[in-house]
Amino acid sequence: MNFKKIALGAVAVLTVATAATLALPRHVNVERSAMIDAEPEAVIALAASNSGYQAFNPYKDLDPDLQVVMFGPSSGVGSGFSFKSKDGAGQQTVAAVEPGRVIFDIDLGPLGQPTQAISAVTIDGATEVTWSMDMDLGINPLFRVMGLFMDGMIGSNFERGLANIADVTA
Repeated sequence: MNFKKIALGAVAVLTVATAATLALPRHVNVERSAMIDAEPEAVIALAASNSGYQAFNPYKDLDPDLQVVMFGPSSGVGSGFSFKSKDGAGQQTVAAVEPGRVIFDIDLGPLGQPTQAISAVTIDGATEVTWSMDMDLGINPLFRVMGLFMDGMIGSNFERGLANIADVTA
């Protein structure tokens, strides 16, 4: 075989592999729920507050050197914080506070802009708290492959955060 045939074969393999990643899901959803002994309004007020969020922030458990700088109002739409950790940097802002739900816009720079939500509803005398994230991975083949592992990478952090909410509201 000559170099030209090898190069054309390599390009063909890369083209097929890249095209195959476009068949992977573009949108990712990660969601975890827990029953918590707290009023839904207390959970929502905690989540919508800069200092409240920091009381249960699961990433503080993962990185004791996490740097957080709060901005905006202390609570409600526009409140948020920038963060810098061993795993990267970004910003989280409260985008909406609705009855039973807080929605956050997250900016991870070139890694994407997921949306997260924490909701709290009463079920059988307890509060079901759900932490979810939705992200559009675009057409980036690497992001689409990473999307296959997103539930495993993020889900345990949400579980830790839900346990922290239960502890803080106990």
